[in-house]
Order: sequence, then C-alpha cells, then structure tokens
Amino acid sequence: MTAVLPQRVPQPDLPSRVSICEVSARDGLQAESRTLPVPVRLELIRRLAEAGLTCIEAGSFVSTRAVPQMADTRSVLAGLDLGAEAAYPVLVPNQRGLKDAVAAGAVDVSVFISVTESFSQANLGGCLSETTERGLETARTAAAAGLRVRGYLSMVFGDPWEGAVEPERVAAAARDLLDAGCTSVSLGDTIGTATPGHVSLVLETSIRAGVPIEAIALHTHNTFGQALANVYAALQLGVRQFDSSAGGVGGCPFAGSATGNLATEDLLWMLDGLGISTGVDIDAVAATSRWLSEQLGRELSSATPAAVLGRQPAARR
Repeated sequence: MTAVLPQRVPQPDLPSRVSICEVSARDGLQAESRTLPVPVRLELIRRLAEAGLTCIEAGSFVSTRAVPQMADTRSVLAGLDLGAEAAYPVLVPNQRGLKDAVAAGAVDVSVFISVTESFSQANLGGCLSETTERGLETARTAAAAGLRVRGYLSMVFGDPWEGAVEPERVAAAARDLLDAGCTSVSLGDTIGTATPGHVSLVLETSIRAGVPIEAIALHTHNTFGQALANVYAALQLGVRQFDSSAGGVGGCPFAGSATGNLATEDLLWMLDGLGISTGVDIDAVAATSRWLSEQLGRELSSATPAAVLGRQPAARR
C-alpha cells in the first residue's frame, strides 16, 4: 500500500511557488477558551518550523486582560532562535506594545488597523482615524528601528455592523500601511463572507491604486466554506502570500460571526495538486494539527488530518 497523493495538474498563469504565514500560535490560540502554557506554545511553534514553515506568528504584546491567551509572549520569544531563517512575527497594537516587543528581542512585528469605524471601536478601542494613525505610527517607528513589519487590515470584505466595505477604502488603507514601512499587507476576511468574485474585485482595485501584488497577502476565514475558493481567485491574480492556521484553529474573538481560519493542511493539499511549491510537509502539519487538537481538548475544524494521516501505510505513521 502506498500513500495517496493529489494528482498534480498545474494551471497556466498561476504562481509556481507561494509562501505561507502560519497563524495558529497567535491568531488561532487567541480565539480559544483554553489558554495553553508557554511550553506547549513553544512546542507548537517548534513542530510547525520542523514542518517547513518559515513564517510563524509567535504571539502578541496586547493587553492580557483583553487577550489572556497571549500572556507571557516574552517567554515564548525567549525560547525561540530569533536569528534563524524563520520569521516569528508578534502583533503589536501601539508604541507600548512595540517597546515591549523590542525589549523581548523581537525582530519581526505586525501592526493592524481596521477599514471600518465599528470594528475599530469594538476591537481597537477608538475611532477609525485615531486607531489608524496609531497603527501607522507604530509601523513607522518599527521600520525606522530596522524591524521587519507586516501589516494587517481587518474587515476588508465586510463588517457585521456596517455591511459592505468599498474596495477603494481597502486599497487606500493598504497603500498607507506600505507607505508607513510595512513590507506586506495581509487582507483579512475577518468574518469570512468573501466570495471569489469579491476577492478579485478588491485585489484588482488595490492593484490599480498602486499596491504591488507582491506585497499582498490574503487571510481567509472559512465561515461559509469559501476559503479555498477565495485563495484560488487570489492565485489567478498573482498573489503569492497566504495566511493559514494548523487545523483551522482560530477565528476572531471580537466578531462573533467569524469561525475558523483556513486550515494549513487544506491549503497545502490544494496547492500541491496545482503543482505549486511551498516547502512545507503536509504530513507533519497534519500530525501537528492532531496534536494541537489534543492540547485544546476539542476537535478542530479541518477534516484533512484524518485523511492525510489515514492515507499512509501504518508503518509510516
């Protein structure tokens, strides 16, 4: 018996290689009711790095009252080799968070802003103009200090309070983040309402506004089962960076309608079938997802681990 693999059928005009930013250890765990101790968080990151992932969110320097799951990120960073080839970005909401991250030895940080007023007030604690300037100033300070800076945009494809979001607003915010020193901008489908045509419209609008396709990442949630279809739409327009989470763990604790992230192993299976290289071992990610499920004490949303691990001969498991 041999392991079953997807039949590789490359499609014309799709990228030959993409990069994945693994978000389970930060964006994933922050949505969980169970807080994992630092040694378990470090073990998760270690397993993901051994699977071949080279961008792994390590935690955040936000209020532990608001996000207790991310407490003691300083100790997580202390347990990582920050000089290694892998990047371990930490989320920083403001100058104080950035100062704490730098003191902890971070060399990669992420900033985030919303494109809607309602989510800005619900999640970021201030009006849109105030929180946007706070995020941009934090990015500028981090870039000036020589840190690598990633930008996140929330509510790109719809807001649970305000409804539709104009693509032009997204494009302008993405441009602002790049001008502030971000090397890439992750467009977040925060509540998972995007569909492939919508993704194409937002990307095309951003490109026309001068946002380089090379600087765009896509962060999808699978609320309505559209995550992989949305990734494919982005691939068709040349996007080469995607966020995903082992086991599909995560969501958005500040937007109740959002369910899990796109599962990394689901993404890998599709990309492999398209002949797109990632450098990531799907079997190792699937095993990590099964292990993470045990640590969290619940089943995760992805069905792929059982399928991937079950396709192997018993001697190789």
